[in-house]
Amino acid sequence: MNRTHIAKISSELSLRPNQVEATAELLDGGATVPFIARYRKEATGSLDEVAVMAIRDRLSQLQELDDRRQSIIKSLEERELLTEELKEQIERAETITILEDIYLPYRPKRRTRATIAREKGLEPLAELILAQNPTTDPASEAKAFVDQGKGVESAEDALAGARDIIAEWVNEDQTARGRIRRLFSREGSFRTNVAKGQEAEGSKYEDYFDWSEPVAKAPSHRVLAMRRGAREGFLKLQVDAPEEQALRTLDDLFVKGHSACSMQVTEAVRDGYKRLLSPSMETEILAATKERADSEAIRVFADNLRELLLAPPLGRKNVLAIDPGFRTGCKVVCLDRQGQLKCSDVVYPHQGERMAASGASKITSLCKQYDIEAIAIGNGTASRETESFIRGIELCKDIPVVMVNESGASVYSASKVAREEFPDQDVTVRGAVSIGRRLTDPLAELVKIDPKSIGVGQYQHDVDQSMLRQSLDDVVTSCVNSVGVEVNTASKQLLTYVSGLGPQLAQNIVDYRNENGPFESRNQLKKVPRLGAKAFEQAAGFLRIRDAANPLDSSAVHPESYHIVDSMAANVGGTVGQLMTDSSLRTEVRLQDYVTDTVGLPTLNDIMQELARPGRDPREQFEVFSFADGVEEIEDVEVGMRLPGIVTNVAAFGAFVDIGVHQDGLVHISQLANHYVKDPSDVVKVQQKVTVTVLAVDIARRRISLSMKAK
Repeated sequence: MNRTHIAKISSELSLRPNQVEATAELLDGGATVPFIARYRKEATGSLDEVAVMAIRDRLSQLQELDDRRQSIIKSLEERELLTEELKEQIERAETITILEDIYLPYRPKRRTRATIAREKGLEPLAELILAQNPTTDPASEAKAFVDQGKGVESAEDALAGARDIIAEWVNEDQTARGRIRRLFSREGSFRTNVAKGQEAEGSKYEDYFDWSEPVAKAPSHRVLAMRRGAREGFLKLQVDAPEEQALRTLDDLFVKGHSACSMQVTEAVRDGYKRLLSPSMETEILAATKERADSEAIRVFADNLRELLLAPPLGRKNVLAIDPGFRTGCKVVCLDRQGQLKCSDVVYPHQGERMAASGASKITSLCKQYDIEAIAIGNGTASRETESFIRGIELCKDIPVVMVNESGASVYSASKVAREEFPDQDVTVRGAVSIGRRLTDPLAELVKIDPKSIGVGQYQHDVDQSMLRQSLDDVVTSCVNSVGVEVNTASKQLLTYVSGLGPQLAQNIVDYRNENGPFESRNQLKKVPRLGAKAFEQAAGFLRIRDAANPLDSSAVHPESYHIVDSMAANVGGTVGQLMTDSSLRTEVRLQDYVTDTVGLPTLNDIMQELARPGRDPREQFEVFSFADGVEEIEDVEVGMRLPGIVTNVAAFGAFVDIGVHQDGLVHISQLANHYVKDPSDVVKVQQKVTVTVLAVDIARRRISLSMKAK
């Protein structure tokens, strides 16, 4: 345990050192973030998942810094360059940027103009000039360094080489780099211009053909857009800072007086800035702003994904799901209350009255045969037309017809997961099944799909993929464990995200279930191959067993706390089952009586809440939503219309809303509310139902501008 790291994280996150230390110890011991946040509140002081992840990530960053520090020290030792003073500087460096600045003068280099000048023996001349003694005549001193054998043909050659060395010193000076870095960060600007001859092909970047924006104020989406345009060859992107201000800063550091030597240093400073330091800072700023933009884009993506995964489930219902289409027809599947495929068929409601009548008859028959309780329609091609067709059939009015976002369904239907689930079905059947299951339980179905295919991110292919993968995995893991998983019906993919499991144990659970039948108790999980004590500890509280002999097995009470609930029930003269169903019995429990050295009120309060609502689903209640009648294509949309919609994506610049015309409209951040909005996610969430006003319609470019402002 690194005490320095603990103290630093404690200060940065405004946490007590013992909270950080306890969390670090649990993480080192293999505990997962959901387990720590849910079941180790006494140890961490009730830190939530966000705080635990922040500690985890910062520990990793500090360890990376230490690893780099040790690598640098080792390199310097091997080359006999390490002094006590230098080692002390390296040990004190608190960021990777400062560490690299310290190391820069000692870093092994390719041959530069300065190294060539040193090879010619010109470093003493450079030192003499940099001293800037008013009585020193650099031209006269340079004559002593003329050596045709070394390639120094004249005094001017010697002075030029000396200036090259000074220029490199300027570039490698830690103070100079720090000040110029701050100047670039605070006063620098992004500048973009269209690449020669790319005006037509790069028209989508037209806004950036002649663009300038302060580095300090550029939002993440514009940073990523500029970088993408440059990467694709349509834009030229550069970062610059006020040159005069930069040179004044460097002159203050290196130029002393107005002597002949000072003139040489001034010339070297300008060369060092333009040739070395400015390009170096531009590279750094581009990297730093990319990292910040990545973090913001990933945060937005993660927030959107969380809302999508935690969308209200319809629940266990018999569902008829339709993947709509015009020419190829509408694929229809019927699913039972466990989501199992019962039948599949195709109807052609958009190919004439005769085919429509035949399709209506078939749908009616399927609804009766399989006791259908809800109809799900994918929101892709022909969706609104198919919705109108279904609503025109005389079905039971109690059967809701729901439009389902089918983003990623085609990815799932062609995936290995889908082939394993439905080896004898084609991709159209698999896609329709996915649409139906998304209605009954979005979380259980969406975990089977790569989050990047779900369509709730911006610039997701431009950001750091490792950081994106970690963040999205964290979100999926958090959602799965907050809802809990029914172990006897869960797919391998869903079980994979349960705390402490992973792909192999998830597969082992499914295999055991297939060979031995449904699990009858949590304790039976210990019989699963390779599921040891540690994995059981981490996973058990998040796994549910419906209708188990012990009612606690269907709750979020961890098995390690069962004895507490047994004692509570015994002390109030009832059973555990009665304690869970009779609120009057629970009022007789005095929590203080059950406090121990390891179990405190946070855990006891959680237990009582769980007893009141065992296995409660944190997701909101499902509500049926319908688009406006008669508005099915973009041509139907008119300025001034007030329309119901569903938020499909939230970005840094606004929100996209599905109004049922196969083309999402954009609510710009300035139109989200009557008041100033800094972050769109403060106002809207993915899957939120909203009412919007149409501001503009561009049919040719298929763009719809919307507003959520109140009139």
